Parts: sequence; structure tokens; C-alpha cells
Amino acid sequence: MKKISKILLVFVVAVFSIVSLTGCNKNKDNENKLTIVTTNFPSYDFARAVVKDNKDVELKMLLKPGAESHDFEPTPQDIIDIKNSDLFIYTGGESDEWISDILDDIDTDKTKVIKMMDLVDVKEEEIVEGMEDEEHEEEEEHHDEEEVEYDEHVWTSPVNAIKIVNALKDEVVSIDNDNKKVYEDSAKEYTDKLEKIDNEFKDIVKNAKRKEIIFGDRFPLRYFASEYNLKYYAAFPGCSAQTEASAKTISYLVDKVKEDKIPVVFHIELSNGKIAEAISKETGAKVLEFNTAHNISQKDFDAGVTYVDIMEENTKVLKEALN
Repeated sequence: MKKISKILLVFVVAVFSIVSLTGCNKNKDNENKLTIVTTNFPSYDFARAVVKDNKDVELKMLLKPGAESHDFEPTPQDIIDIKNSDLFIYTGGESDEWISDILDDIDTDKTKVIKMMDLVDVKEEEIVEGMEDEEHEEEEEHHDEEEVEYDEHVWTSPVNAIKIVNALKDEVVSIDNDNKKVYEDSAKEYTDKLEKIDNEFKDIVKNAKRKEIIFGDRFPLRYFASEYNLKYYAAFPGCSAQTEASAKTISYLVDKVKEDKIPVVFHIELSNGKIAEAISKETGAKVLEFNTAHNISQKDFDAGVTYVDIMEENTKVLKEALN
């Protein structure tokens, strides 16, 4: 997992402090707008669903469309935008470690901060049979050996997405009560769609021939798999920086596909898909993409693709994989 360099982090925090001391205010064009800053696509989409077409809201996603979410490093301007926002939404976990270094510099009387991992019941990270775990070198700083690491990909369960959208709606209403009904109606419209998607997944799994999925890739879908009682095998855990699997891992997944007669092997979005292709070559299994909604392409972003749109596509590929 790539982490922000210490030099860059010190520089960014220093810039943030200078901005705070100089009392930098919002741009005059935006001073009457509700400003929301989000880190990744799920938080952006959920916030967008709540505020919808309100022209008095300015919404920004820090992660660039098409970029790898686990490699994100904030710019000084990103820090300034966070500081000047009314609401800052982030996920938490390993990908957002950089945020802990700036939280103390955020004036929470002016900027509300929401951590999505605090809005749902989190699950511990896990390594399943056959999966490669990254070998972490011992760091200079002391860490409690019994410290539990929780999976950060909370949005991958549509049920969690409903909880997050409702929590964001409540926070936005607390900031802009004048538009309470607009936000409540928008959130209800979106959560109705999420409930429909949830029911589609439940129906697919209920009527499926198998309850097992194979990913020749990272697996950031523990909450999804747990929600629908699916057994899974994958090359790497969700936040792994590895892209090349060992012969042992590929061999294990190939054997699993053959033994259990799995018709589909998945890769995730913005992945090179090489591991899935290697497994397919040895087994004849079809390669399909299962989108985890970490991020979307610039084309899809410009077209207004939503989390619901992504999950609707996932219902199709999951049905094929389980039958």
C-alpha cells in the first residue's frame, strides 16, 4: 500500500496551518453556497444523491476519476478546500490515513466531518484460504500487536449504503435546514433505489445454483459477500498493493474453479485483469468485471453514472456467476 511521503505530508500540513492563520475565506462566488468535499466516489455519489440538483450546493470529489484510490495523496489545494468546506466526508481506514494528520487543524465548528466507517457496523479485515497477504516490514513507530484492523470498504453493501445516505441527509439538513424537505425527498428517492437493488441481490442469491465467487484480483467486497452470505476466494485482500500473484495463489484459484465448476472469474474495475485472464486460460471460465465502486472512469463520471447504476450492472454479472 503506497502511503503519503513524510516530506509531502509535512508540507501539506504546513500550508494548511498558514491558510488557517491567515483566515483565508471562501471564494466570494461560493460564499453563499453549501460546500461539500468528499474523498472518493462512493462518498461523492451518496452526497450528490442527497443534494441532487440544488444549485446552491458545491460538491467536490478529491480523487480524480479513473485514478487508483489507494494511491491518493492530497495536494495543498485539497487541504484548503477541506478547511473551507461546510461538510467533509471520508471513508476511514488505510486509504485515508493521511486525514488523521489534518483533523486537528479542522475547525469543526465551521466544518462538519463525517467518517463513513462510523456510520455502520464494521468488520475486521480477513485473509481467506488461498489468498496472498502482503508482508509488511516492521515500521519504526511502535504499533500494538493486538490492534484490530477493520475493512474500510463499507459502501460495497447496498444495505450499508442506505445507512450512509440517511446519515448524510441528516447532517446536510442540520447545516441547511431551509432545504430540509428537498434533501429528505432526494434521500428517500435514492434509498428506495438502493432497497430495490438489495432485493435484487437477495433474489439472485436465493435462486442461485451456487453461493461462491472467485476473484482473480483484490477483494474489497467483504461487506457485500457477508450481506448476501456468499463464500469467496481471491488473489489478494481489498487494500493490497500487489498486482502480480504467485504461482501458488494462481494454482490454488485454478484448482478451486475446476473443482467447484465455477463458470465466471471476476476482476474489479480499473484493473489490468491479468490474473483473472490467467485463471480463465487454465479453466475456461468466463472473465467478467465486478465493479466495487471505488472509482469510475472520466467518461462515466461525466455521464453522471451512479452507485445504483454500478450495482445494477453487478446484479447481471453476479447472476451469471452463480448459475
